[in-house]
Amino acid sequence: MPSSERLRQRVHPSIPILWVAIIQQFFCLVKRPVLLFLPPSLLQDTKTSSSGWHKIPKKLLAPATLAFATWQSTFSFHPALLGSTSSNLMPRLETVRSVQAAGRQNAPTSAGSRVNKDAESLLRYGLPINSKEARDLQEAIEGVKENVRSKRLSEGKKDVSRAKTILSSKKEKLLKAVRPDGKARATELLSEIDTKLDEIATTFNEDAGRGSEQERAKLDLAYKQQAAASRSITELQELMVPAGYTVKVPEEFAYLPQLQGRAEVDMTMKKAEAGEKFEIKGKLYDAINIKMVIDGFNAPVTAGNFVDLVQKGFYNNRPITRSDGFVVQFGDPEPEGEVHGYVPPGQKEVRKIPLEIFVTQDDAPMYGTTTEDDGRGYSATRLPFQAYGAIGMAREEYVADSASSQVFWLLFESDLTPAGKNLLDGRYACLGYTIENAELLAGVKEGDVIVSAKVVKGAENLVPGKKQ
Repeated sequence: MPSSERLRQRVHPSIPILWVAIIQQFFCLVKRPVLLFLPPSLLQDTKTSSSGWHKIPKKLLAPATLAFATWQSTFSFHPALLGSTSSNLMPRLETVRSVQAAGRQNAPTSAGSRVNKDAESLLRYGLPINSKEARDLQEAIEGVKENVRSKRLSEGKKDVSRAKTILSSKKEKLLKAVRPDGKARATELLSEIDTKLDEIATTFNEDAGRGSEQERAKLDLAYKQQAAASRSITELQELMVPAGYTVKVPEEFAYLPQLQGRAEVDMTMKKAEAGEKFEIKGKLYDAINIKMVIDGFNAPVTAGNFVDLVQKGFYNNRPITRSDGFVVQFGDPEPEGEVHGYVPPGQKEVRKIPLEIFVTQDDAPMYGTTTEDDGRGYSATRLPFQAYGAIGMAREEYVADSASSQVFWLLFESDLTPAGKNLLDGRYACLGYTIENAELLAGVKEGDVIVSAKVVKGAENLVPGKKQ
């Protein structure tokens, strides 16, 4: 089968058509082409469509698109309606209602919802713990970061004060939520957090002229101090996970490896040509090094599959096969061949894993279906695609259980994906987040090479699949 015709696993860059209409209208006003802002699949469709709709003058196209967006708010449409001959070129676009993610993942504001784009915060909310006091402490400490970023130091001081009040008045309840073998360390962590909050308060009280170098240094120091406090709250919450905690997986998937817990993976990427460098925002890099947290608490099969392949060295020296500003994708063993997934030694068929989605209010993940097909299309998921560098499994668009080895990083932009309107959540499995150097993924291009991928923490949480 020609490479141009084969069905490739990929995540489709669906964009709500209402947003397309708004952007279209704006660029019509300034007389610039909006096609540059469409994702490749949509751009390809507009160029190859035989219907001729793309030849409509821009001044008419924008209002027509906006009107169509209004009409389709209660319906979904298929590419055939726009004259496309291939449903793979243009995925269905559907409106998605805004949802409030559980555990304060998205904070309400006067403008709607502020998206929590902090990967480490999302990982904390993904921990299977049940302590209101720990969540309140987390929220207060994370509030400090947000207020440092926006230079709202008076509000930051309030968050510091609130966090210290929780530490002093709720210490017994916080320690009670910790498992027995972690209480000594938890006591140390509470003391460390209290000290770090005092350091932040001292930094906030330093005199610095607005806009001065002193203010910049003050904010940088407060940011580092907050990051240290956040790491401590993460460790504290991890001690609250019950000993031996496992996620129940259906017996039919027992042959697949599972990650019962979390693991950290370090990955290094380089340019294919020797001596060539990455250029990102005016800076040159010989290599890109990132750290990922792979979450088996919320995606045991998907995470287990990925960590298993990393342990096998499957991703070493593999090329990046897609980079389009929406996602960066890798893991195809034969980009120009016939095999596009992992084939275990001694077998002839690609090992495939089921679509795995953990809805927030559920007790375990569901398998083999999207939230939409399950009648819960607007439900929040425990690992939402709302952080830059969120990690997902690529699959065939219309075959739920078709993922194997191809993985993507989402280059998330909250301006184009408001809270609760992410078209990936509930449709693709998220297995973790990039927690270090995620911003450098913007410089990764198709053809770049993954030099190495290594499990540096949590390898003991990988449970091998049972022999069939």
